[in-house]
Amino acid sequence: MESVLEVIDLTVSFDGFKAVNHVSTSVKKGDIHFYIGPNGAGKTTLLDAICGRVRPAAGSILFKGRSDMTRLAEHEIVQCGIGRKFQVPSVFNSITVYENMELAAEKKRTIFSTLFSRLSPEQRETIDYVLNIIGLYEKRFEKPAALSHGEKQWLEIGMLLVQRPEIILLDEPVAGMGRKETDKTGELLTEIAKDCSVVVVEHDMEFVRDFAGTVTVLHEGAVLVEGDMETVQKDPRVIEVCLGRGGE
Repeated sequence: MESVLEVIDLTVSFDGFKAVNHVSTSVKKGDIHFYIGPNGAGKTTLLDAICGRVRPAAGSILFKGRSDMTRLAEHEIVQCGIGRKFQVPSVFNSITVYENMELAAEKKRTIFSTLFSRLSPEQRETIDYVLNIIGLYEKRFEKPAALSHGEKQWLEIGMLLVQRPEIILLDEPVAGMGRKETDKTGELLTEIAKDCSVVVVEHDMEFVRDFAGTVTVLHEGAVLVEGDMETVQKDPRVIEVCLGRGGE
């Protein structure tokens, strides 16, 4: 598979501390790529660098072979086709599930612009399609407060998908879920990966084993090993720093 995202010798420093230390990694088209490792390994900081939330001290990030993405602002990176979901769902509880999706699909992304503009038939078709994928079509006229924790996570993933990204970045998407919702989330990511590469930072090792295409293990800001799950979990260094501690 061809690479859609390449991180090359990336370093992110905070007051001299290298949270990401000369990291090189790539994400393939249509892959579900997990980044795992102990707390403080640099996983979330790596996502922050990819989406433009933090500026690297060195290195480059190439998306679909384009020029260095580290020079772009966050909104410009979104416009290029990279979507980011954070750990805590950020949906609007005062409007319906469908209206949340409308807001996400509207490029100006303000409630005012959504209320006073009309989406195209194609955008509405996309919203309906995504609502079916995330399993919330029947609840589209309910407000998010009525949803379960897992459903709120799926709604936010859906809000990313209606923007039609080519890669989405998810930070611990199954945190706080029971096993049933966790498995459903994995099935959702498998469906999404047919059209969009998926990058996941995660601590739930059972979830990683069940749904990972590629796994990168980070430790102390650096790549320890990268490969398929079978290869990674046999590496004695991984057993010591990650798998042997339940991923914490």
